[in-house]
Amino acid sequence: MSEPKINSDKVSPLRPIPNFIFASRWLQLPLYVGLIAAQGVYVFHFLVELLHLIEAVFGSQTALQALITSIGYKTTTPVTTLNETVIMLVVLALIDVVMISNLLIMVIVGGYETFVSRMNLEGHRDQPEWLSHVNASVLKVKLATAIIGISSIHLLKTFINADNYTDRVLVAQTTIHITFLLSALAIAYTDKIMSGIAAQKH
Repeated sequence: MSEPKINSDKVSPLRPIPNFIFASRWLQLPLYVGLIAAQGVYVFHFLVELLHLIEAVFGSQTALQALITSIGYKTTTPVTTLNETVIMLVVLALIDVVMISNLLIMVIVGGYETFVSRMNLEGHRDQPEWLSHVNASVLKVKLATAIIGISSIHLLKTFINADNYTDRVLVAQTTIHITFLLSALAIAYTDKIMSGIAAQKH
């Protein structure tokens, strides 16, 4: 007499306490919604800066002074027209906003997919390539890489506008950037080691 087959697809329901603990992951939802709102603020800031840049191109002194104040550009001679340094600093500031926005997207989408609930984007034409194999380790490496990119933009802005910073600030920012870089390398190397160990077990 053969034994009845056990249906492996059937999942036993969680007990009340484990179910309650597992459901607590939804407490993170307001955090991700808050990050979406923060991204909206960045979009508004980007559009305002872009509008000021366009107006300054056409000779608006008010827009030009708003840009100079925004980027923290200081000089001994009054700036009455857009120059290459101001344009470069403004463009770098816009790139900085875009990179931070990309970082927010990675945290919102990757974090929700990893820690809250599946989005079931498999097969969707707009599914991010990195989302198909995202996990906590991959997310950490990608976030570290994005932070390095943002830090690089800030460091470049500082060097372009170096006359307005002390040597102490320049050294400190360079040291912080190198620290970010070494941290990202350490995270990536640790993830590589852990992936190798997991592969050997299988």
